[in-house]
Amino acid sequence: MIEIYHGVDIVEISKLGRIMKKNSAFIEETFTEAERTYCLSHRNHVVHLAGRFAAKEACLKALGTGLSAGGRDAMRQIEVLNHASGRPEIALKGWIGRVVRSRKIVSTSVSISHSGDYAVASVVMLGNAG
Repeated sequence: MIEIYHGVDIVEISKLGRIMKKNSAFIEETFTEAERTYCLSHRNHVVHLAGRFAAKEACLKALGTGLSAGGRDAMRQIEVLNHASGRPEIALKGWIGRVVRSRKIVSTSVSISHSGDYAVASVVMLGNAG
């Protein structure tokens, strides 16, 4: 039997920008070095950070775990990378990786989009329940 896990999140780009201005440590606490390098290389980096933030939140929603159990590093344990084709991929490490393995999740897919004031992400995971 196959289990399907799905999560969606939407982020108001300007709100994320305000959060980043108020909390200088937010970017480093939330995004991995690879994510920061990629996003900050773009002129409008807040748009790209918002998309990745939405993907991380969507991943947590798909798993139904929330942040508290993963500790302070939970958001960095979800890394949104780019495939050579440019499509986003998710790498799961640490505590979140253990949750994924315990649920026998064999496939993860992420889609990120942004338009106007919002970034949205959808994460679908497939697991072997049997």
